[in-house]
Amino acid sequence: MGAESRSGAATGGAAGIIDPLPAGRQRRLLHCEVLIVLGLSLGQSAVYSVLQITDRLTRAEVLSQQTTSMNVSRAADRPWLDLSYQLANVTFGLVPVLLALYLLLTVRVPSSGVWAAVGTAPSKPLQDWSRGVLLAAAIGIPGLALYLFARWLGINTTVAAANLTSQWWTTPVLVAAAAMNAFLEEFVMIGYLFTRWRQVAWKPVTILVTSAVLRGTYHLYQGFGGFLGNIIMGLILGLVFLRTRRVWPLVIAHFLLDVFSFVGYSLLKPHVSWL
Repeated sequence: MGAESRSGAATGGAAGIIDPLPAGRQRRLLHCEVLIVLGLSLGQSAVYSVLQITDRLTRAEVLSQQTTSMNVSRAADRPWLDLSYQLANVTFGLVPVLLALYLLLTVRVPSSGVWAAVGTAPSKPLQDWSRGVLLAAAIGIPGLALYLFARWLGINTTVAAANLTSQWWTTPVLVAAAAMNAFLEEFVMIGYLFTRWRQVAWKPVTILVTSAVLRGTYHLYQGFGGFLGNIIMGLILGLVFLRTRRVWPLVIAHFLLDVFSFVGYSLLKPHVSWL
């Protein structure tokens, strides 16, 4: 592993992840690895999302009259069990992140080191948070407008972002779910995939577009507004990563967007009719 890292460093490349091209068998194994990781995580979600939108489009009820419910109570009459379900969902949602990082640490390690390749090193907390907040604002405000426009066009469902019962733990659980989504999507879709696909010599534009379309696809269950909006979000976040090689601003931006969506929805829903 060490010899491979040293030989990779000698060839250079952006952020050190353009390593010597693997042999044919190694490239096939890396492609299979990516398919397995996606099959256990967001790729699986994309398949189910396509099935869900097919189901929605073939119902008698038109798409614009349907509701997509997120963060749903699993045992509303037993709060302790409901909390257990929510915590299990958050915990197991992070397992693909650990799997992706484990594979990067043990199989075809990037020449720059894993943490530099996925964009977590060196530590730049102030810069990462400032970029993350700006990204959240730049994506969130137009994203809300796109969602409302898609609903007006009749090509999107009504998204009910938070449907937990009112408990002392409701807001912390929604914040934890937002953090899980942010880590899962940005570490897998950006940090992991961008690293692996560069290692097998995919062009940056191919990586960018493929990742963004996949991101849009696993949000297709919401409707075509969610699909298009998340493709745009994926393109923006992917471009930022290619330019900065930092994944933390993307995680922070995604986290803030989901917190505003989940917690904001739960607080505003009783008072705002258009939600």
